[in-house]
Amino acid sequence: MDPSNPPSIAARRAAAIARHLAGLSPHDAAAAGATVAVLEPSACLCYAPPESSEPAPAFSLLELRALLDGHHLRERDWAFRAMEESPLFCPRRCGGKVLVSPDYNEGKEGQREATMRRVGYLARRGVFRGWLTEPGPDAELRKLALLDCLGVYDHSLAIKVGVHFFLWGSTIKFLGTKRHHDKWLSDTENYVIKGCFSMTELGHGSNVRGIETVATYDSKTGEFVVNTPCESAQKYWIGGAANHATHTIVFAQLHINGRNEGVHAFVVQIRDENENVMPNIQIADCGHKIGLNGVDNGRIWFNNIRVPRENLLNLVADVLPDGQYVSMIDDPDQRFAAFLSPLTLGRVNIAVNAVYISKVAVAIAVRYALSRRAFSVTPDGPETLLLDYPSHQRRLLPLLAKACLMSSAGNFMKRMYVKRTPELNKAIHIYSSALKATLTWQNMTTLQECREACGGQGLKTENRIGIFKAEFDVQSTFEGDNNVLMQQVSKALHAEFLAAKRKKQPFKGLGLEHLNGPCPVIPDYLTSGTLRSSSFQV
Repeated sequence: MDPSNPPSIAARRAAAIARHLAGLSPHDAAAAGATVAVLEPSACLCYAPPESSEPAPAFSLLELRALLDGHHLRERDWAFRAMEESPLFCPRRCGGKVLVSPDYNEGKEGQREATMRRVGYLARRGVFRGWLTEPGPDAELRKLALLDCLGVYDHSLAIKVGVHFFLWGSTIKFLGTKRHHDKWLSDTENYVIKGCFSMTELGHGSNVRGIETVATYDSKTGEFVVNTPCESAQKYWIGGAANHATHTIVFAQLHINGRNEGVHAFVVQIRDENENVMPNIQIADCGHKIGLNGVDNGRIWFNNIRVPRENLLNLVADVLPDGQYVSMIDDPDQRFAAFLSPLTLGRVNIAVNAVYISKVAVAIAVRYALSRRAFSVTPDGPETLLLDYPSHQRRLLPLLAKACLMSSAGNFMKRMYVKRTPELNKAIHIYSSALKATLTWQNMTTLQECREACGGQGLKTENRIGIFKAEFDVQSTFEGDNNVLMQQVSKALHAEFLAAKRKKQPFKGLGLEHLNGPCPVIPDYLTSGTLRSSSFQV
C-alpha cells in the first residue's frame, strides 16, 4: 500500500467488514500479510448515551425506585443478577451485558425449549423456593416481586411460570385440602411435576358456566369419568399442554346420578414420567401465534378418563363414596364464584406486568428522544433533540406520568390481595378486574405511541417495543376479556350505588366514597384548571 495515498474511510470500513466475515482478528490478519484496517467512527456518527451529558438528577434514584417498585428491592436485584450471570438470559455476543428477549428468529419449538431451559436454571438457583409452601403475606409479596422481574425479561417466561405456580399451583393450594397439598404442592414447587390449567374450551371462554366437559361420578368404583362429549368441548389455549405439562386441573360439569351439580375442578394426569401422553387422552398443538411462542399452548380431549374420587378439589364441595354431594356453600352462584377465585391472582399479575412493560417502553422511547436530533433552528446550528419539541413532550410525558400512577395502583392491588380476608373478596375481585382491564389497555396504548415515537428504530426486534406489542396483545383477552370484566365491574358498582341509596347510607369502599359529598356546582365556563382539579366531577 502506498503510504502517500492512504485508503479512504469507506475502504477501511470495507476491509474491516471483510476481515470480520473471514473470522480473522486484526492480529491474524497482520500475520497473514493482510492490510489491517482500523474501523474508526466518523465524527458525525458519534453517539453518547443521553445520561452522559445530563446533569445529576435532583432527586434520589434509589428513593424513586423504592416508590415505584414498592417492595422487596434486594430480592429483585438478586433475581436480575441470577439472570445476568447465565448465558441463557444474557447473551454477550453483542458485547457487554445486554438483556434481550429470546431470539425471535427461532421457530416456536426453539423458543419453547429455551423457555424451559430458563425455568430449569431459575429452579436450580432457588428462585421458586417457598412459592407454594411458605405461608404469609410477605412470602406472597416476595413471590410477586420475583415474577415482576421475570416478566420484564421475557413474557413467555413469566406466563410459563405463572401457569405452573399461579393457576395450577394456587388452585391446588386454595381449592384443595390437605390430601392435595401433601401430594402435589412440594413436587410442583420443585418442578417434579409440571402443571397446567384446563378451563377454556373451543366453544366457551368467558362463559365458564357453559363449559361442556363432563365428569360423571361412578359410585361402583369411586371414580370420576372425565369426557369430552363434542368438539366444542375440547380444552383450548391451555398453556403448557402442548409439550411439557404432566398434570392439569380440569374444569368440568359434575354429574351425579343424572343431576348436574355445576362446574367443579379435578386433577388429571396427562403425561407419564417419560413425558408420554396418557392413554385415552389426545393432545394437539395450537400452533404458531403472533406472540408468546415460548409458551406451548395446546388442545386436550378426554375419552372417558377415570380419575380417583380424591382428585376432586374438595375445599368448596365434595362427593362422598356413596355419591352424596356435600358443600359448605349452599348458594350455587357463590359456590361457582369460589371455584373461579384462582383467576383473581392471575389478573393481579397481568395488571402489574402491564405496568412494568409500559415503564420499559417509556424508558426506551424517552432515552431515544434524548439522543435523536431532528431539524435545526438556525441554518448552521445544532439539530434539536426530539424531547425538546413540545409535540414530542405531549406524546411521551403523559405516558410517563401514567406509568408512575399505574405503579402505585399495581402495588396497592398486590398488598390488598396478600392481606385478603373473606370480607374483602368481593372488593378484590372488582379491583383486580378493573385494574386488569384498564392497565392492560393503557399498556397497549403506551406501546403503540412509544413505537411511533422511536420512528424506524421502534421496528427493530432488539429495541423490544415492537415485540412487546405482539407479546402483550393477548393481555386484553386471557384470564378475562377486558370488556366482559368492565361490564362486571360496572354491574357491581351500580348494585352498590342502588343499595346505598335504598338504605340511605353512605357509600363504603369500591372507590365510591367521593359520592358521599354534596353534588358539585358545575361552572358555566370550564377552564383547564377546573377540569384538572381533583374535586371536579361530572
